[in-house]
Amino acid sequence: MSVKIISRATWGAKPWDNDPRSDGPAHVPLSSRTEFFVHYDGAHPISRTGYAIPRAIEAEHFGRGWAGIGYHFVVSQAGEIFEGRGWGRQGAHCPGHNVSGIGVQIAIGGDQEPTEAALAACRALYDEACRRTGRTLAKKGHKDGYATLCPGATLYAWVKAGMPVKGYTPPTDGTAPQGGTSGTVPNVARYQVTINGLTYGYGARGDHVTRVGRALVAAGFGNAYKVGPGPKWTDADTENYAAYQRSLGYRGDDADGVPGETSLRRLLGTLPSKGKATAPAFPGRDKFGPGKSNRYVTLLGERLVAKGYGRFYKVGPGPSWSDADRNAVRAFQRAQGWTGHDADGYPGPQTWARLFA
Repeated sequence: MSVKIISRATWGAKPWDNDPRSDGPAHVPLSSRTEFFVHYDGAHPISRTGYAIPRAIEAEHFGRGWAGIGYHFVVSQAGEIFEGRGWGRQGAHCPGHNVSGIGVQIAIGGDQEPTEAALAACRALYDEACRRTGRTLAKKGHKDGYATLCPGATLYAWVKAGMPVKGYTPPTDGTAPQGGTSGTVPNVARYQVTINGLTYGYGARGDHVTRVGRALVAAGFGNAYKVGPGPKWTDADTENYAAYQRSLGYRGDDADGVPGETSLRRLLGTLPSKGKATAPAFPGRDKFGPGKSNRYVTLLGERLVAKGYGRFYKVGPGPSWSDADRNAVRAFQRAQGWTGHDADGYPGPQTWARLFA
């Protein structure tokens, strides 16, 4: 089973600490990871699905005063994997184990039974974590590190049984340690991320993969290609993308050759999306301007970046209105031939309609 991770930007995570200038929780080297913790949502069953799951957890954790969602990953009953703190940041899931432990929540509560899809996704994350660290991580439930009922009786028994999954065979090709040994760990990452509905990473397919490969070649990072680039993501794509990430100053786990939103936007000048954008109704001028913070500001910024006006953003775009938003809007308006009050940097119905045309 390949590991397909839905990125923070795709599910709509807010900036760390609700501040687009914050770099977020501390970075942790893979060499510090020795444990893998499984969690559940708590005493009450949950009915949320899709992106609503990580968004609800994020809101709760912000309410606790945390920088953002505390788990490294969240797994839905459908087997979706949502990025929380990801592979390389300190968690906020188990006191005393937030550096050594990778925390994964399976989104069930009370006496809910986890689906096979959820268990398989969690197990695949465990195997990928072992592959990345080059060691067999200790399998633990939250209660093994802290006095709590989490992860509930069912999940805890599953962890203690070795995290078995029907129809799932742990990797035997060197992609994860086997039989309690360190195994042979490949030097290229083999997992996937989803950005704007498109999948990147080993095994991903589509014209968007070819586009990334061609952009890498044009930027001088095509040395690993013997044939290509092409529509299937291979180890050569990963190696070339890792070289590109290192050229941007990324190091360690941040330069593993699998795209993130920031590096992909810099490479392509935009973030490709699945399907054709449709114009949502204009929400009104009162949604934009100093002090405003809402999803329409984010939507506006993302569309400006897609149209080629991303140079104004050093961080973002995000939900809080900034000078970067106004400057990008003004540049777009002037490109339409508008002047004076018609190019004041604040979107109106005509600006909105043209942005989404």
